[in-house]
Amino acid sequence: MLVEDHASYRAAIIAILEQTENMEVHSQFGTAEIALRSLQPPTTDPLPDVILLDLNLPGMSGLETIPWIRKYAPDVQIIILTRSDNTADVQCAISEGADGYLLKSATLKEITEGIETVAEGGASLDPDVARYILNTLRRKSTQPQPQKALSTREMEILELLGEGLLKKEIADRLQITPPSVATYVRRIYEKLEVQNAASAINKAYRSGILSSDDD
Repeated sequence: MLVEDHASYRAAIIAILEQTENMEVHSQFGTAEIALRSLQPPTTDPLPDVILLDLNLPGMSGLETIPWIRKYAPDVQIIILTRSDNTADVQCAISEGADGYLLKSATLKEITEGIETVAEGGASLDPDVARYILNTLRRKSTQPQPQKALSTREMEILELLGEGLLKKEIADRLQITPPSVATYVRRIYEKLEVQNAASAINKAYRSGILSSDDD
């Protein structure tokens, strides 16, 4: 699903997605309100796997929309696709449950790769956004250390998620099975009390579980 108010940009994204293998445009909307109606129970329509959501929309903003998407369609993956690299927007979007955050300056190839990454359970972040998480969010954190400590293996997997690896890639790197990785990832989410990879990485840096090499 694509929620974007600029018709020309929406048409460009749709054109490339329709030509990409294993992708199709489920639906498109110019406002969040109409998009939410299509998700709201008791809809009988199949739900999309991924929603590309702009932040600056007429009426309800993208940030205001995220909690409603999580309420109506909790299993749908959300990628913010916006012009805004404002740090407050990044923090709010990820805290609300966005699975990815891409800027409209990204190439169409980067956007399709981001969709694939999120669909596989990873976190798709614009490089500048990832740098912000690494260098800003974690340093300004006031969140306490989570009560439940992560095991050594869970820490390894969390670090690899932070590098942008997919579950299959993590399995290959650690020489374990993909189902085992999925189990560890689920435990990480439970311990950190988050819903997705982007939020787990965000919280890990903010709480000091993960740190960059220059610390």
